[in-house]
Formats: sequence, structure tokens, C-alpha cells
Amino acid sequence: MRITGIPRGFLAGAGQKSEQGEAARHAKRAIRKSFSFSRIVFVAAIVFLFLPILVMVAYSFNESAGMRWTGFSLRWYRQMLETRELWRAFANSAIIAVSSAATATVIGTAGAIGVSWYRFKLRAYTRTISFLPMILPEIIVGVSLAIFFASVGVPRGLLTVFIAHATFSLPFVFLMVTARLEEFDFSIMEAARDLGASERQALFRVTVPVCMPGIFAGLLTAVTLSLEDFVITFFVAGAGSSTLPIFVFTAMRRGGMAPVISALSVAMIAGTVLLCLALRKFLKHVASK
Repeated sequence: MRITGIPRGFLAGAGQKSEQGEAARHAKRAIRKSFSFSRIVFVAAIVFLFLPILVMVAYSFNESAGMRWTGFSLRWYRQMLETRELWRAFANSAIIAVSSAATATVIGTAGAIGVSWYRFKLRAYTRTISFLPMILPEIIVGVSLAIFFASVGVPRGLLTVFIAHATFSLPFVFLMVTARLEEFDFSIMEAARDLGASERQALFRVTVPVCMPGIFAGLLTAVTLSLEDFVITFFVAGAGSSTLPIFVFTAMRRGGMAPVISALSVAMIAGTVLLCLALRKFLKHVASK
């Protein structure tokens, strides 16, 4: 049945009003959702996590050492740059982190590939025992390593810190590379061997490139764990081998260095953010090629 006699403007206005009414309903629904319990919890968690950092950033520019704001100043950043013990500890942390992470990555990757590829009697036992340094409390690992070094006559220093960091970082690399190998089709290795590749060529040209995301993630995790570790390092470090966490603990315990530590924390946060942005840009550039 055809309806006539209705102006076109009326139909257009009715359609427009219905669209506006639908938009209004969606807006009201969005407003109601914005005040949902999950969003409130999310905002509260973000404020709880980042508010102390913002306060620390603000008071790192405070002229006085107390919590009373007396004026803007860069004195604590200048003092940070002039503190030789701080930079010596930072250099120790950087050297130990890079060297121990590289060692743990090589050993953990080789162990993960060997355990995943070969079948032997103690295979399940090896998988289980390799996770003990990751499961045990750090204080137990630190005390046991300190007793071991004392029993074999190794003096505490940068070498003992390096061995300790490589030891407790190794299981994390092993776990990440093993997880990557769980998705790997080992028939590709057999195909490479059938095509004439030696076991070494198949390892470095097939298996290692496939495991590279897990290897890279394990390396970054090992570096992070080494840089922030305090408990284990406290038991195995000796005179002249203080790392950055040990220096921060000692400085805060003595008192008077809190503003300098705040300035150091702000500098490290800024450096980490810039490094992540640069790495993200680099990865995007590599992926686009």
C-alpha cells in the first residue's frame, strides 16, 4: 500500500530525530559505562602506582632536602653527576648485567635446545632442577652461593657477583626458549638434514633463528633481573664490587642522600622511556623493510 500526502521534510525530520535519539542513548550508555566499577578500580590502581613516582619527580627538583617545598633547583642533579661512588656502582651494575645476561643466554639457549631435541634418561630431572634458582627465595640462593664461594676459597668481588647473576638468570632464559621450542616443528630440522645440511648448519640456520624471539626476551629479562637484584648481590658482593642497588641501600641507610637518589631515579626513568621509544621505532623500521 502506497502512502501519499506526507511531506518529504517530515520524513527527513523524523529520521533525523530518530538518529539523534539513538546517538543520545549511546552517549548516555557510554557515560554510565565510564563510571563502572572496573574503570574506577583501574583509575585507582594507576593513581596508586604512579602517584609516588610523580611525587618523587617533583621533589627531585626541590631546593631543600626535606619534604617542604622551598623552590626549584637542580642542585641534586649536579650532586648526582659529581658523586663518583654512584657512577662506579652504576658501571659495575652495567658490566655485570651485560656479561651475566649474555652468559646466561648462551647457556640457557643451548640447554633448552638440547633438552627439547635430545632424549636421555635424566631429561625430566634436568627440566625440573633447572627451575630451582627461580623458585627458591632469593635469600636462600644468596646464602648458599656465599657459603659455596667461601668453601672453595673464591674471594667475594665482581667475579662472584657475575657468577651469581648468571646463575639465577639462567632459568628464565631456559624457560622462555623452551616455551618457544614447544611451538617449533622439528620436522623442519629433519628436512634440512635430508637436504644435506649438517647438524651444526641446521642448528644455526634453522633452530636458532626460530628461537630468536625467545632468546631476545630471555636476554632482556636477564639484564633487568641483574640490574635490579639486591638480595643475592648483598651476600656475594665484596669491597669495591658494589652495584647500584647496594649503593642506593647504603646511601639511604646513612641518610642525607635521599634527594640524590630521587634525581638518579628520575634520570633512570627518563633513560628507560627514551630507550624503549628508540627500540620501538627501530623495530618498526625493521618490520617495514
